[in-house]
This record gives sequence, C-alpha cells and structure tokens, in this order.
Amino acid sequence: MLKTTLERLERNLSWSVLKSVWSRNYCMSSGIPRERVECVVIGAGVVGLSVARELALRGRQVLVLDSAPTFGTATSSRNSEVIHAGIYYPPNSLKAIFCVRGRDLLYKYCSQRQIPHKQIGKLIVATGSSEIQKLHNLLDRGIKNGVDGLVMMEGSEAMRMEPELRCLKALLSPVSGIVDTHSLMLSLVGEAENCGTIFCYNTTVIGGHIEQNQLCLHISQTKHLEMCNGNSPLQPEIVLIPKFVVNSAGLSAPALAKRFDGLQSAVIPTAHYARGCYFTLSNTGICPFKHLIYPIPEDGGLGVHVTLDLNGQVKFGPNVDWIDGIDDISSFLNKFDYSVCTSHMKHFYPEIKKYYPNLKDESLEPGYAGIRPKLSGPRQSPVDFVIQGEDIHGITGLVNLFGIESPGLTSSMAIAEHIATKFFRC
Repeated sequence: MLKTTLERLERNLSWSVLKSVWSRNYCMSSGIPRERVECVVIGAGVVGLSVARELALRGRQVLVLDSAPTFGTATSSRNSEVIHAGIYYPPNSLKAIFCVRGRDLLYKYCSQRQIPHKQIGKLIVATGSSEIQKLHNLLDRGIKNGVDGLVMMEGSEAMRMEPELRCLKALLSPVSGIVDTHSLMLSLVGEAENCGTIFCYNTTVIGGHIEQNQLCLHISQTKHLEMCNGNSPLQPEIVLIPKFVVNSAGLSAPALAKRFDGLQSAVIPTAHYARGCYFTLSNTGICPFKHLIYPIPEDGGLGVHVTLDLNGQVKFGPNVDWIDGIDDISSFLNKFDYSVCTSHMKHFYPEIKKYYPNLKDESLEPGYAGIRPKLSGPRQSPVDFVIQGEDIHGITGLVNLFGIESPGLTSSMAIAEHIATKFFRC
C-alpha cells in the first residue's frame, strides 16, 4: 500500500507546480492529488532516522520526507560527533533521561553493527579557582542523572594522564566517546529500508491544515520551492493525509509548525539559533590528547573543547555565535550561513590556551560550522527538549520535536523509543 503511494507521489511530484490557487482557509482545488499514508517522518537527520527505524521495526509503514538530496545534511553532519555521558543536564529532564538511555542504546547498536566508534572518555577541567565549585556541581548532577564511573581528580593526576593539559582539577567521565555519524545514519537508513521504510528526498513539507482533527501535509518538490520568489503563497503539488506525523525537521521544525493551519501558535516555542565554528589543528604528527577535553560550560554551549575524530584529527570548538533566524522558505531549504569566519580564530587561541598552553600560534585552520536549534537565547537559562503530542496541542497523530540540540545525537535512539512507545500505541 505504501509502495503504491510512493509511486503515485513520485509521479505527482514530477509535474510542474500546479496552478490551482487555494485560499487562506485551504479550500483545495480538486486538481491537487491527495493520498493517505500511515506514518510520515519529516526530516532525515539522525533523530528522524532513528524514529523511522524504530517505527518500522514495530511494523509501521513509514515514509520519510526531506528537502535535501540525501539524509543528515544539516545539524546531524555538523556537530562534534561526541557520545555524551549525561552530566550537564538538570536531573529528571528529558535531556538527562534520554542522554543516559540513548548513550547505552547507541553503544550497543554501534557494537552490534560494527559502526566505527570509541569510548575514549572525557576530562572536564577547571583552569581557575572560581571554576572548582562548578566542577563539583557537575559531579553531583552527573551522579543524580545516573552517570557511572565519574571521578574527581586533582590537576596533577589529570596532567599525568594528559601531559599537554593544564588544570587545577578535572572530572573524568570514562563513558563518553565518539562515533562516526555518517556510518551511524547510513546504518539506520539501511535498517529502516529493510523494514519497508521509503525515503523521499528533494521533497519539502511546506505546511499543512487540519481536517477532522487530522493533519494534512502540503508537499512540494524542493526544486520548485527554490524557484519561489516569496511573494506568492506556497502551493502544494500533493496533499498527504497521514495517520501519524513526526515533525523532526530540526532547525526548521518551529517554522514548519507555524504553517500547520489550525495548530495553536501558543504551543510553538520561539526558535533561537546559535552557530558554532570548529577549527582543526594543522601540522601535527602526534595527537596531543587521548581524551576529549572540555572546559566548564559557557552561556549557550559547552565551551571550546577538544574533540578527536576516529581518524585522529584534532578539532576545537564550537564557539557560540548567536544569529538571527531566516525566512521560512530558506529555513525549509537549510539555507543557513555555515561559513567559518576566520576572524573568530583570534578568540579561540586564548580560550584553548587556558587548558592547552603549548598550542602554537598559527596552528589552527578553519574546519566547519554547525547551527544549534535552540529554544533559549543569549543569557537565558537552557531549555529542555520539547516533545509534543496530542495532549499538548490537541491534534490527533501529530508529534512535534522542538529544540533537539545537544545531546540530540546521543539521545536519538532513546527519543525514538519514547515516541514509538508513548504516541504509537494503537
């Protein structure tokens, strides 16, 4: 049934943009095809892929839609690739619960499927006396969150472990690690497809409307959306009527939810965007560190830290650069500014040298940038993940995922498990 739907969808989406005009209350012209499907996951990032796989494993017919040519082109491919332990987040928060559960699921999944990963451990360091109490607070929080193996160390002990490190005290998290996110996502796609999931790329969900308390999705080819001048209403080429919808659109999830006509705007949180740049260490034959090295967290992020990838490359970042949002269409098409501004480099050196004083000048080179889909802005307290079902917004079958920033990668399989268990019972 779903295969037939896809064949019709692909055929319909090959048409030129239909000229049927629909009014503000979405009285659709009969010229726009309508198709019923069981489950639609919007967004093929690591969370969307995990959700699609989990639903497919439970016997659901799943269709994944993404505006990009392939999976994982936004936040999922522009992060530190770190498997977090669960230290930073308020006890009993979704971030804490899903990070700890997701970490265990992720390690097990990667081990069983030979996905490249490594449990290398992390040192969170205090380089000034004023930071020592903050380090103890992190230890207490990590213990409350159920993180195993945490050890508070004197600086001398940590520096024996890492001779290039300088610190007064350090918190060792042995269960932290790194993962090859592309291999992970490729595995999730393959497993979902083996269970019948169908992926439709270059396909954008541009909005929706409510009929009989059920969300109908408006679909357009991405190439037609790219030609839109923004002055005329977006016109769907096909309307999908799913039984279940998971809005896992990441950076554009709030903007898309605002285009679901009939969804109360009061339940849609304000989106904030924090760009983070990474710089790589050049001209080094020997990696200076064996562990991940993190400073005390800062406003909006975890500080400029040392990340090692599975090829031994050393990365520093990300910083926190608050940026303004962009228009809806650009958001749907992921046209955020991912450029790495070299002027930021001068701010990296003093931050890194607090714990790595032997860093040589002119040894950093631009790497890449990512953008965090945050629900809190500058100087605001961090906000938890938001996972909305019918009990919040009143629309049958719709699950909105908002603010799935770090530790979203680590939490992805736990989020999928939660969604499948809580919202897909019938």
